Amino acid sequence: MVSLTSKPEMPASRQHTYLRPSVFWSIRQGFPNRLSLLIISLALAVPLLIWAIVSYAGLVPPMFLPTPTAVLQAGWQMASDGTLWVDVFASSARVLAGFLVAAAIGVPMGIAMGTFHSMDSLFAPIVGTVRYMPVTAFVPLIIIWLGLGEMSKILIIMLGVVLYNAIMIADAVKFIPNDMINVAYTLGGRRRDVLFQVIIPAAFPSVLDTLRVNISGAWNFLVIAELVAAQNGLGFKIIQAQRFLQTDKVLFCILLIGLIGLAIDYGLKFMSHKLTPWADQTRH
Repeated sequence: MVSLTSKPEMPASRQHTYLRPSVFWSIRQGFPNRLSLLIISLALAVPLLIWAIVSYAGLVPPMFLPTPTAVLQAGWQMASDGTLWVDVFASSARVLAGFLVAAAIGVPMGIAMGTFHSMDSLFAPIVGTVRYMPVTAFVPLIIIWLGLGEMSKILIIMLGVVLYNAIMIADAVKFIPNDMINVAYTLGGRRRDVLFQVIIPAAFPSVLDTLRVNISGAWNFLVIAELVAAQNGLGFKIIQAQRFLQTDKVLFCILLIGLIGLAIDYGLKFMSHKLTPWADQTRH
């Protein structure tokens, strides 16, 4: 006989299991600041340590891999003669101009593509086709169209970034829940109200994050842009040093671009947190 007071046993597949606590593998549950700083320090120190060991031990010829000391000395030499700061200013101005033009075109295009099916049908075939075309293939045409001045360099940087801005922002707009839009219509909102009071504010954090990510692309296209008869700039300095096998100067300019990009990234991230504090929980 089966006792009326006995409880049926649950199948093994339906029994509750509890996750063991984990520091390293917890999913969006916080992470100790001290441990985070330690990992960041190791991530930066280990490659530098390997570089120092390989270069100082002479395992690789200095022409191919100079020592950190030689790279710093080359940077100090360029900074002392005053040319380095001119190059930094020229490259930063080109990247800023090209990126601002790319943002002025890509952000409205992305919002339009994500909001209106008609605009998505209009721009998606063009964006989907052109973004697979290498920007370097357009350099001869750009030189023919605009000559060898600053406009051609800015256009190259802009072309390298603008379509990615549009695609990423369009995807961000498409992820806005339809319930938010339907509520706006229910409350009497018109299409203009939905666009400017619902869609754009909801997509604004993603727009800032997209610009922060894609500004790295602008710096990546800097060297290509400064191939066009440039007389200054960090990309020009890299190309010039390469011709004379001055690897120490090449490495210093590359590291300097990385440091400038890192400073810009943290600056934009700080600005994004200040302007959109409500979106902190959804950021990566």
